[in-house]
Amino acid sequence: MKEKYLEGILKVSTKGIGYVGIEDNGKIKESIEIDPADLNTGLNGDRVKVLIQPTLKDSGNKSGEIAAILERKKLEFVGVLEAENGFFYLVPDDKRVYKDILITQDKMAAAVAGDKVLVKISKWDDPKKDPLGEVLEVIGRPGAHETEMRAIVLDRGFHTSFPSGVEAEAKELKARAPGDLAAEIKNRLDCRTVPTFTIDPIDAKDFDDALSIKAVKNGEWEVGVHIADVSHYVRPGSALDNEAKKRATSIYLVDRTIPMLPEILSNDLCSLKPEEDKLTFSAIFILDEQGQILNTRFAKTVIRSARRFTYEEGQTALDAGKGSFVAELETLNRLAERLREKKIAAGAITFENDEIKFELDAAGQPVRVYKKVRTAIHLLVEDFMLLANRAVAEHVSRLIRNGDNKFVYRVHDLPDQDKLEQLAAFLRPLGYRLPMKNRRVASRDLNDFLESVAGKPEEAMIRTAAMRAMAKAVYDTKNIGHYGLAFPYYTHFTSPIRRYPDVMVHRLLEIYLARQTPPPETLKEYRRLSAHCSLRELEAQDAERESIKYKQAEFMQDKIGQVMNGIISGLAKWGIYVQEEKTLTEGLVRLSELNDDYYIFDEKNYAMIGERTKRRWRLGDRVRIKIVAVNLPQRMIDFAFV
Repeated sequence: MKEKYLEGILKVSTKGIGYVGIEDNGKIKESIEIDPADLNTGLNGDRVKVLIQPTLKDSGNKSGEIAAILERKKLEFVGVLEAENGFFYLVPDDKRVYKDILITQDKMAAAVAGDKVLVKISKWDDPKKDPLGEVLEVIGRPGAHETEMRAIVLDRGFHTSFPSGVEAEAKELKARAPGDLAAEIKNRLDCRTVPTFTIDPIDAKDFDDALSIKAVKNGEWEVGVHIADVSHYVRPGSALDNEAKKRATSIYLVDRTIPMLPEILSNDLCSLKPEEDKLTFSAIFILDEQGQILNTRFAKTVIRSARRFTYEEGQTALDAGKGSFVAELETLNRLAERLREKKIAAGAITFENDEIKFELDAAGQPVRVYKKVRTAIHLLVEDFMLLANRAVAEHVSRLIRNGDNKFVYRVHDLPDQDKLEQLAAFLRPLGYRLPMKNRRVASRDLNDFLESVAGKPEEAMIRTAAMRAMAKAVYDTKNIGHYGLAFPYYTHFTSPIRRYPDVMVHRLLEIYLARQTPPPETLKEYRRLSAHCSLRELEAQDAERESIKYKQAEFMQDKIGQVMNGIISGLAKWGIYVQEEKTLTEGLVRLSELNDDYYIFDEKNYAMIGERTKRRWRLGDRVRIKIVAVNLPQRMIDFAFV
């Protein structure tokens, strides 16, 4: 019998079991299980070749053995050094790394046992032996705020400093900036006399978007969405560009930003700081009072922001109806409301995710955790950024006649059909019918359904279950539309200081506006970079979540025994996950600690059911919990029901 091989991405569980997802047209069509003994040095995220093993007829389960490592995802790992019998080992923080890494004395780089370090695997060709590694960086002592924050970033392949060549290039751009600006202004649309301002978080330093507004005639307004012209400074092939490609995104931890570009650019040269002339790429709209778009144009511009608003200052001005630029803010808010109404009427899904903020003391310890409040001013900015992103995608798509692989889109696929079926099954016992047609749900119908449960006791549970059925938005050069926003064309144009896809979009837009065609090799590279940026975005989000989880656990350390309100956020065979109401801290009520009955996990109905009492714990249920234990290194919190 001929041996069968398949290729795919290896995922490794914390128990050391591997799963290789086999793709078909970009989607995982099946998963091959790999026994720990058959991983053959494969690590989580590696692209591998799998030998499919014979299975019993009709068993339905496929298993395999890693035959070759085609591409390593990463070789650098963070962990704590341990010593045993004169040997040193890295115990990785990532529990999906199922082997400790052996470090010889000459590869210790001044590290000592107990240090948290960054280690690179230098050799691993025998799966029966531990991999060999070398210490690249001593991060610090475990548990220290600075150590843990840097470790989170380094373990995901991001670096906290820039290579010297990149910094030197940034300094050279800064030195040339005055002359460059004076020469460049002559070639641009001058918008410096139009009332313009930025609106950003209070701790923001990289201002990459500004808004302007002026009346053009009775009932019509010119609104400018002005975006930092990063592509003017970051040129293809430069050291800055190559580093930005690798990073692909900025990372926002609880206490710091790890920028995609050096601070000379991100916080200074490109940042739209008030009372400074800045180069921008602008989307300029003529809108009527109903939010109808009467005209759209795109241009390389120069602006001068007259005021930097924090979100709090902008909202205060709107609430009080007085202050600088309040008339402009009120008009923008009125127009944004009209745009939002049209977006929702078109079927955009209004999922609202709570975000939290931390107040840290001088040592980085959390003294307060609170929910970020989304106000009208947040929505105002969001609506105009959505408008600009959508308009750019629509305009370019017309110019390229909807051709594939000629532009970078932000796409959001339809929900997975199997997950929709599970959602429908979950809703039926609650008395709800998911509006499905041909195993699909239109975004407008889903949004209408979610609105129909607003204010009902089960709303949180239903919204949580619906969100888990959604696909993830990604970057792609093939447009399939954006399901969640209900936009047939969408891209990312408005944040080039912190997202590399926006830089690619700026470059392509400039080429197409000039009625030119990008070189084929550029389009090929952008197709590859779209997948790379999607992956880096997920890794950055993981780092951000991990920093939040660490600080939440740290905040809860001295609250053992306290009783709080929570909502059931997840269910598993081993227990019930609960999210605390005020800090959104998630902890686990272990099944072994539920002594009033023997509970069985009903996966299809998102419920934990008592065998004797038939008591049900369901996703979204509101509960009272007590903090039982906190494991800070593992970011784990144990709750108990009260």
